Amino acid sequence: MKRFKKIVYVFLGLVAILLLVALFIPTTTVVKRSVIISRSQSETFEFVKSLSNQEQYGVWWKDDPKMQISSQGTDGTVGYVHAWKSKNDNVGEGQQRILKIIEGQQKSRMDIELKFIKPFKSVAPSYMSTEMLSKNKTRVSWAITSKMPYPMNLIGAIMNMEKMLGDDLNQGLKNLKVILEK
Repeated sequence: MKRFKKIVYVFLGLVAILLLVALFIPTTTVVKRSVIISRSQSETFEFVKSLSNQEQYGVWWKDDPKMQISSQGTDGTVGYVHAWKSKNDNVGEGQQRILKIIEGQQKSRMDIELKFIKPFKSVAPSYMSTEMLSKNKTRVSWAITSKMPYPMNLIGAIMNMEKMLGDDLNQGLKNLKVILEK
């Protein structure tokens, strides 16, 4: 009986330490990656603001070419929804909704709400922006904000969401660069 109590106390102590550590881990992570593309800012943003074009460069679409795609509204405009449904757990089910578009001659930005339904429910604010560096050089930035409430933020730290999501964004931006520089 003493040995059992000792095991229980050690287990409870470990749980308490993990919960204490989780207090000091951020619950929000912003992952942002950028690439420079040899194309004008206006042409680049025109391509990027169409969410259906992500099927050509986003890594998640390449993970399951058989996923079901649906949409509502006019692509490239505020309110447009691009949804997906996949049997592949790496892709899952969710949707993107364009919340805001700001178009300018030097900089443009599209704010998106990413809503994941499966394998887990969450909402992740996201954006894609373009910035003119010169007549035919544009910086494209892609950012996603990941929120994991306490104590789930401990899992996010262990899984290294910054690296996992960052690698996916990097690859997507590399794919985008290849497409737009053809």
